[in-house]
Amino acid sequence: MANLRYSRWDGTQPVFDFDEGAVVGELSDHLLSSGDLNSAIHNIQRRGLPGQFGERGPGIQQLLQDLLNVRQQTLSQYDLSSLVTGIKERLEQIVELERDGISRQVDAARSRMDQAPPEGAAELDPATMERLFADLKRRASRNLSLLDGVRPDDPAEALRQFRDYEFMDVAARDEFDELLRSLQRQVADSFVKDVSESLEGMSPQGLHAMEEMVRDLNRLLEQRIRDEEPDFQAFMDRHGAMFGPDAPHDMDELADLLEHRMAQARSLLASLSSEQSAQLEELMRAAFDTPGLWGEITRLMENLDYLSPLASLGKDYAFIGDDALDLSSALDQLDQLHRMDTLERQLRRTEQGAEADEVDPALVRTVLGEDAGRALLQLAGLTDYLEQAGHIKRDGQRFELTPKGTRKIGQRALQEIFADIKLDRAGGHHVDATGAGIEQADDTKMYEFGDTFAPHLQKTIMNAVMREHAGTPVRMQPEDFEVYRTENLAQSSTVLMLDLSLSMAMRGNFTAAKKVALALDSLIRHRFPHDRLQIIGFSTYAREVKTDRLPYLSWDEFDPYTNIQHGLALAQKLLSRFTGGTKQIVMISDGEPTAHMEGGETFLQYPPSPRTIRATLGEVKRCTQQNIVINTFMLDSNSHLVGFIDQMTRINRGRVFYTTPEQLGQYILVDYLDHRHRKMVA
Repeated sequence: MANLRYSRWDGTQPVFDFDEGAVVGELSDHLLSSGDLNSAIHNIQRRGLPGQFGERGPGIQQLLQDLLNVRQQTLSQYDLSSLVTGIKERLEQIVELERDGISRQVDAARSRMDQAPPEGAAELDPATMERLFADLKRRASRNLSLLDGVRPDDPAEALRQFRDYEFMDVAARDEFDELLRSLQRQVADSFVKDVSESLEGMSPQGLHAMEEMVRDLNRLLEQRIRDEEPDFQAFMDRHGAMFGPDAPHDMDELADLLEHRMAQARSLLASLSSEQSAQLEELMRAAFDTPGLWGEITRLMENLDYLSPLASLGKDYAFIGDDALDLSSALDQLDQLHRMDTLERQLRRTEQGAEADEVDPALVRTVLGEDAGRALLQLAGLTDYLEQAGHIKRDGQRFELTPKGTRKIGQRALQEIFADIKLDRAGGHHVDATGAGIEQADDTKMYEFGDTFAPHLQKTIMNAVMREHAGTPVRMQPEDFEVYRTENLAQSSTVLMLDLSLSMAMRGNFTAAKKVALALDSLIRHRFPHDRLQIIGFSTYAREVKTDRLPYLSWDEFDPYTNIQHGLALAQKLLSRFTGGTKQIVMISDGEPTAHMEGGETFLQYPPSPRTIRATLGEVKRCTQQNIVINTFMLDSNSHLVGFIDQMTRINRGRVFYTTPEQLGQYILVDYLDHRHRKMVA
């Protein structure tokens, strides 16, 4: 009974594990067509891992598509130009607030002059009241004249004008102070994130502290530019509190932090129109009334440009949405877009063949969420899982199938072919255990010395009962034993000749032929372990293919010719190593011979030369003289090919099957099984 262990779900466990059988199946499918295990693994990682209930988890391609969707959603949501237009609108509101406030104060003063003072209140003489009212009107007139000169469409200049402006309306003054402080905070954070939180609300003291920090920061960077050793620790001892809980730990982290933030600011400016970009730069400069601070900020930008020229270029983004953004929010969105760019580069490298563990899972979680992060960890852990399961092993920078993995793929090919065979056809069953070359039949016989001891228990017990005609316990004698009859399996040596010429791939025949080779190898290993199977691949020339390399076999892309003669000659050489039993050649091809060996040289000609036909038929005759049967499975049936094959069969007396890639496996495996057994006479 299986042991089950339960635990509280903490969000890290996958809801469903992937299906090992389906993963191995997909490895097999890809290997059949490409012959490249590493490519097969990457293909599964690109497509996603098949789950236990038929669903497929997100692969690299899906993560990449999700990333593109998230990026497009961000760009479609926000309006980057609202940065400048929002400040213009706030300046217009301040102007209107001030105008309305001036008007209210003048109207209120005029009303007080026309009304009697409240009872008990001190009464000013009319001359004093006239003089105060006149002063108020002069101040109001002057301020209204100044307001007429304020142009919110030039927000930087308007900001400078309001710095020296004496507000008459309290609400307008408070609104301007808030706008200025907000802009200062956002400009400060555009260089060092969240630094404004430690600057006492951007007070004069806070601005002075920031100026000191930026000045010392410039000294550090300039020391680095001069290849000197910066005193990073002294800098952090003095200014570390400004960087918050995520303060950098060394000079490299500090430089990366600054370069990253500068890249966001540069992207912001690059993503605006030239007019808006210029206005934003002027606004950033106008936000500080301390020339020393802005001078240090300018110096910082120049130092960072020198240390990281690429960051100074700034990637532009096409925002097309309607939601407004302030400077801080815009920089946060650009930071997220930069993360998306980094993640996209990592995913595309993986899609093109790099290892899945080169993708940063923390970055995936940040950009795409926890579920995507868990999916990536599963994808990256695929090779570890297959290694632990014993299917693959690492060989340097690449992976190879283990013997277990090779057997698994062969068994799957065999199962797929048998799954298509009708149940009433021979061979339509699955066998896991290997045997000694003896198969159990359905009928029985009385046991004799030398028989395989496979007792039929019911008949054996009944023989004992009938002999004694007594009750329990039943006493058994040697003559009571009845055993199954067996089939004696004749040893067979087979060479499978597999056409690797280009036409096999072009016509879609190669994958089916390779699957048959894997299945036949698996069948012989498990059902007929005393049989021998050799494999020959042939195109322009023939060569032996070791069975452990069969999963990696591919067609010969640059060898379009078909050298059957060389394949038959090599097959005879391989079969000559074995004595006894039957010998046969199983040839899978889709073309007539267009090449042969002549005097140690390869003769090539298309259409086929009579010389090649004669040489090939001569090799067929030599096979016949050595009692080697040639069974041919042809995946084409043009008239020239049929004529050549007819000549082969007349010489060799072997059989020929004209079939399709879909039926090839059924033909070969059923034929092998049908002609494999002979009854042992008992």
